[in-house]
Amino acid sequence: MLQVLKSAWPLLIGIMLLMIGNGLQGSLLGVRAGIESFSVLEISVVMSSYFVGFLGGSRFSPGLIRRVGHVRVFAALASFISAALILFPTFPEPLAWMILRVIIGFCFAGVYVTAESWLNNAASNKNRGKALSLYMIVQMIGIISAQGILALGDPSGWILFVVPSVLVSISFAPILLSVNPTPAFATTSRMSLGALYRISPLGCVGIFLMGGVFATQSGMAAVYGSQIGLSVREIAAFVAVIYLGAMMLQYPIGWLSDRMDRRKLILIVAFVGALSAGVGTLLGGHPAALLVVGFAVGGMANPLYSLLIAHTNDFLETEYMASASAGLLFLNGVGAVSGPILAGWLMSVIGPGGFWMVMATLMVTVAGYALWRMRRRPAPSVEDTGAYVAVAPSAGPVAVELAQEWAVEKQHEGETEPPAPASAEAHSS
Repeated sequence: MLQVLKSAWPLLIGIMLLMIGNGLQGSLLGVRAGIESFSVLEISVVMSSYFVGFLGGSRFSPGLIRRVGHVRVFAALASFISAALILFPTFPEPLAWMILRVIIGFCFAGVYVTAESWLNNAASNKNRGKALSLYMIVQMIGIISAQGILALGDPSGWILFVVPSVLVSISFAPILLSVNPTPAFATTSRMSLGALYRISPLGCVGIFLMGGVFATQSGMAAVYGSQIGLSVREIAAFVAVIYLGAMMLQYPIGWLSDRMDRRKLILIVAFVGALSAGVGTLLGGHPAALLVVGFAVGGMANPLYSLLIAHTNDFLETEYMASASAGLLFLNGVGAVSGPILAGWLMSVIGPGGFWMVMATLMVTVAGYALWRMRRRPAPSVEDTGAYVAVAPSAGPVAVELAQEWAVEKQHEGETEPPAPASAEAHSS
């Protein structure tokens, strides 16, 4: 882990600044939209627009990089992000915010592709799994830190929009001034969705449904908090514990994943997440209880994404793992686009509890489908399964592909031990 930090610390600092900016604007818009009297459905469309842009950026940014290079793409897209963040309070209208969110989503996808390519270039085959785990932890720490900034500011003013713009601008420096060489960029051949589904129906269905869960919790959590009357500080704490749970429970779930039938673990984790979200509908906005439920739902939902990727790998030939990543990311993106809209519609019909109900329904569907698939074909032996590596649902396409490639490397080496996140190593040292 120290070797990864030594070679990639400028990049990781830049990524953290980017994630603080991204995490802050996501929560801030949910609060500010309520102040601007947007309807819940309007807010949900605005939040969903980010994932529309992200899906497009994941598809087209590799072509941009091949044409003009990593440095130019990173600088140009990050500049657009910085400018768009300033424009939100200037044009407090749903349509304007929707367009700006599409732009930001597209640009962040391209920035992630660029940053993840550099991270891969800085890592070796030996420590690539640890680099991916560290990347996930840095992402989560950035988003959690962003909630602390939200708690200290005034969402009705300008300063909280200026802060993420400045952070994104500053993030250029450690990345672009790094001594690490510009990485080579190659496009992996794609696998058709039909072929991917035939190989791993549970992986495809689960990734699609979990896209909706992640987009709902990341895009609508602050909206839910505003709807039930939480203060800005309480909203910030609520959003933060979702990602804290995601970060802290990745490793124990990954440890179990490499020692038991993954479908059983998917069933258990999805059911516990659905049950926790169901409890959320009954709380009536009690702040302390919401922190516990938010931690549980985040701690189940986010690792489930990595778990489904690992499960899909178990049924893929090694030469097809990297090409399958594009299909998985596309399915996750389509699910992410629909998640906030579904949550917004349900919240407008039955009230704030619709936020929890959407996530509970999606996760119980994952659990039910996992149970059905368990009866359709036998599970591979634990010895024949690939390794689990933590990948955040917010990661870009390169990180997903690297997780696939790392699984290939571990299969070739005959290893299945998952890389320990930095937090786990810190506690053990």
